[in-house]
This record gives sequence, structure tokens and C-alpha cells, in this order.
Amino acid sequence: MMYMNGCSAALRVAKDIAENNRGARVLVACAEITLVMIRAPDEDHVGTLIMQALFGDGAGAVVVGADPVSGEQPGFEMLSASQATIPESENIAVGRLGADAFLFNPCKQMPLLVRDNIERCVADALAPLCPVASWNDLFWVVHPGGRAILDSVQTGLGLDPRKLEASRHVLRENGNMSAPSVIFVLDELRRQQEGNKMGVMVGLGPGLTVETMALRASQVAKRKVEHRYQHQISIGI
Repeated sequence: MMYMNGCSAALRVAKDIAENNRGARVLVACAEITLVMIRAPDEDHVGTLIMQALFGDGAGAVVVGADPVSGEQPGFEMLSASQATIPESENIAVGRLGADAFLFNPCKQMPLLVRDNIERCVADALAPLCPVASWNDLFWVVHPGGRAILDSVQTGLGLDPRKLEASRHVLRENGNMSAPSVIFVLDELRRQQEGNKMGVMVGLGPGLTVETMALRASQVAKRKVEHRYQHQISIGI
């Protein structure tokens, strides 16, 4: 059980378990219920209004495993996972759980920090894999934390607006569901992707932590991952 990790960490942990237990299939179930946290606003916690307007309830699940067998049809392969904490960001996304419910105080600097640091985080994460000529050559699964966050990612990476349409669609339809949000975005992209195309999944968590995962969209006929990877780690939605 993992609590209060925001929108990161769960899939990376599942990847580690699958890699170290050949033949295992790891069920990742994420659920967030923010409706029960609605409370009357007060002057000391104005940010609570933002949380209640932006956040939504949601649940999603994926199955993660190594070395798919005949009959399994994973949607994506996880090639690598990394995590970075943006310096001096410990007070940027602060939540407090107490007897008077969950209080979230977003900072106005958060979109700016994401914009200024997202390219470095992604570049560092993908450097061991392969050179990328343009970020627009990849598909993008970005946590829909809010319109300002998605705008910051788009600006920081110089992305074509269409690259974040799946994330914006999930935000419009469901709001920010915290942990399950990237699963919803994955599912949206799963209907659109062609096989063997590289992409990146980005999650944001407390800290401010940026979780980056390199993906490859899969079809029934999949190529083997490069020899430097011990297993082919796959996600089934």
C-alpha cells in the first residue's frame, strides 16, 4: 500500500517487482476519492478552493509483467524509469492530512518551476537510451495536473499542442485525479498509437518530484528490447 505519493512512484515500483520476479504479473490499482474532502473554505486555506474545483475522483488499474507470453497483448513497454527532485521545491506542493480533512496549498511558482526544469529532467532520463532529435518525435503521457501545468510542459519542451491532447482531454472530462490520471491518459493514447513508437510518461509528485518513464507503444507483434535490458517490461491496461 502506498499513500500520499501524488501522481508518481507506483508504476516504477511495479516495474522493479516484475523485473526481479520472472513470470510475475503485478496488478497496480490506483484510486483517489477527493469528493469526501470537500470542506468550507476559510481565509487561511484559500488553496483548498482550487483543489475542490480542479480535482476529481477516479480509479484505474494496469497489469505489469516481464517477458510477455503467447496470448498476452500489452499496450506499452517500459524501457526505463527515473525520478528527480527539483531543487528548492519542498514547499511548492504541500498537503496536510489532519482531523479537519486534507488541506492542499498549491504554490503559484509550481508551473514556472515545471517549465524551467522539465526538459532537463526528461533529457537526463532518456540519455542512457538513445539520442532524441526532437521532443515532438515522441508521444507524451503527461499527468494532467491542471491547465497551467500542461501549458508549462508544452512550453518547456517546445511541444506541438497536439502532443498533449490526450492529457488535456482527460483533464477536461475527469479533472486532476492524482495517481490514476496517467492511467487514464495511457488508455486514451492506447486507442491512437501505432506500434514500436517511442514515448515518455511524466508524473509529478510532492517534493516537487518529476517521475519520467520511457515507453514504447506495442502491438501483438513486438520487437525485443535492446540487449542491455534484462527483461521486456510491459503494461496492460
